[in-house]
Amino acid sequence: MLKALVVEDEPLARDELMYLLKRTDAVEIVGEYDSVEDELEFLLYTETVDVIFLDIQLGNESGIQLAEKISMLKNPPEIVFATAYDEYALHAFNVHAIDYLLKPIDEERLKITIKKLQHVQAAKHNKNKAAASKTANPMPDKIAVSSDDRIKIISIEEILYIQSQNNKTSITTKTETIIVTSTLIQLEQKLKNSSMFRVHRSFLVNMDKIKEIEPWFHSTYQLFMEDGAKIPVSRNYTKDLKQVLQF
Repeated sequence: MLKALVVEDEPLARDELMYLLKRTDAVEIVGEYDSVEDELEFLLYTETVDVIFLDIQLGNESGIQLAEKISMLKNPPEIVFATAYDEYALHAFNVHAIDYLLKPIDEERLKITIKKLQHVQAAKHNKNKAAASKTANPMPDKIAVSSDDRIKIISIEEILYIQSQNNKTSITTKTETIIVTSTLIQLEQKLKNSSMFRVHRSFLVNMDKIKEIEPWFHSTYQLFMEDGAKIPVSRNYTKDLKQVLQF
C-alpha cells in the first residue's frame, strides 16, 4: 500500500483526487493539506510517505519550489503533479516528478500513475533488500578460482563478464580471459552479493561494466560491455534487469 500526501488548496479538487485514489485500493492517504507550510512540517517531523500528489499553484505558493526542497531530503518521496496547467510539464520533470496529471483527472490515467509508482517502490524495496543483504554478508573484493592446476585470485572489480560455453566456463577481465573449473552456477553463488548479475543462462555480467543497453528481438535486450562485447539478455531475465537498473 502506497502512503500518500495530497497537497491541494481547492477543496473540491482535493476531495475528487482523494476519492479517486481511495478507489484504487492501492493508496493510503496519510495527510491532506492546502498549503506548503503544513505539508513540509508533516513531512519533516512525522512518518515517511511514498508519494506526494501536489498542485503546482497553491495560492501564492509554488508547488515547483516545494518539489525542489523535497528533492533535497535524504529519502525524498515521489512527486506527482496534479494541476490544470499543462505549460509547467517541463519544469515538473526538471524536479524529477514521476508523473504529471491534468485536471480534471481521468481515473484510468490515474491508474497508470499508480502502477508506475508501485513499480518504482518495488525497485526501491529490492535495492534496499540487496543492500541489507550485502551489509549482513559482505562480499570480498577478490575471488579465488582454479585454472590450469593453479589457484588464481581475481579482483571482482576487474571482471567484465563470465560465460559458459561448450562445457567450459571462462572469466573475462579487463586484461585476459581465464578458463576455470567452476561452473557458472557455482560462480553465481559465490558472487551473489556482488555487482555480478545473471542476464542469460550462459552469462553473468558485471553491472558496473555495461556501457549501453540496446533493445533487441522479441522485447529482449543486448548489452554492450566495456571491451566491446555484445551480450544477450534472455526474456527470463529482462524483468529483473529492468528492475535493478530502473529503466
